[in-house]
Amino acid sequence: MATNNSNSIGKTKRSTDEIIADSIEKQDNWLAHRRHFTRRFLKSMNAQDEPVVAPHKTQPESNGSVLREYWFPILCAVIVLFVAIWALFVRTSASQRVVMFDTVKQTEQVAKPVKATTVSVPTFDIVRIKPDGMIIVAGRWKPNASVSVLVNNKIVATERTNTDGEFAYASGKGLRTGNYTISLMGVNPETKSTDKVFLYISAAGYKNSVSLLMTKDGSHILQSPTIIKDGDLVVSKIDYLDTGRIVVTGDALPRLRVSLTLDDKYIGFARVSDYRHFGLGADVGKLTAGKEYNLAVRLHDGDGQTIATINHKFVMPEMTGDNDTFYTVRRGDCLWVIARNFLRRGVLFSIIAERNNIENPNLIFPKQLLQIPMK
Repeated sequence: MATNNSNSIGKTKRSTDEIIADSIEKQDNWLAHRRHFTRRFLKSMNAQDEPVVAPHKTQPESNGSVLREYWFPILCAVIVLFVAIWALFVRTSASQRVVMFDTVKQTEQVAKPVKATTVSVPTFDIVRIKPDGMIIVAGRWKPNASVSVLVNNKIVATERTNTDGEFAYASGKGLRTGNYTISLMGVNPETKSTDKVFLYISAAGYKNSVSLLMTKDGSHILQSPTIIKDGDLVVSKIDYLDTGRIVVTGDALPRLRVSLTLDDKYIGFARVSDYRHFGLGADVGKLTAGKEYNLAVRLHDGDGQTIATINHKFVMPEMTGDNDTFYTVRRGDCLWVIARNFLRRGVLFSIIAERNNIENPNLIFPKQLLQIPMK
């Protein structure tokens, strides 16, 4: 029974020796093929005259083996070639289109807010005085709205803003000589401008007139005088006090700045009032009796340029020993400013009020003569 089983197995299965022998034979064939291919490759590289002629039956197998052995490097080379073409042509064109689109989009985003910008209250852009005395007012508020122009708190015109919120107004006739205050008011609902414009129309013409924008942050010259006539800068009085303080009063173009120098040394400045008056007090120390001094008063335009100068040379006289001085009140004066000029501090106005028996310090009158106590 055992013998029959042994014979049956031997007929249906290969022995281990046969399997090993078959593997060795296949390996030898593969190595022989590799050697043959290597010789052909080396001979072709050395450029021999006669190529290697392989047996006719092995030639087809050699060509097929090249593709089987090098298919992966060839595939990689093809992929690299396609990637390079895509990077050079397709991707470059796409990148340029994206950049152009972003640029246009950003430009539209920047331009759009500018056109839609509005202000909460009517504002001034320019206020000009023309040669014939007429005025031009330009400003802005919300688009397609009505804005009224007020001169000395009276409505003189109502203009309509455009789609950008801009408007302009030109007076129908010239203004008379004098001072004017211009303001704006939006209509429906009523919205008053926070800024105002002060105008001084000179009898000498528009070149001698002043346009000044007044804001919460200060004043800004819109139109400065280009010529100065006699009387535009006048020094009416110079007081030297035994406290070593000098006080200069005079008249000039309204709202401009007046500066004071003594022997070319700057000692202070003051603003001219709406009524053309100015007063300036400054400490100069003790002046020597009998010595000559040069006091210069300069009028400046909106850019700080000097447009008029008065030089006053004087020889310091002997002090008389009087304790008090006198001051004549001018229109627009107040005790606070007078006390600041003469007594250094505005809070000392009560001393002047007491000396002159003034019951209401807020009520003084032009041409009123005030005694200023020095001690």
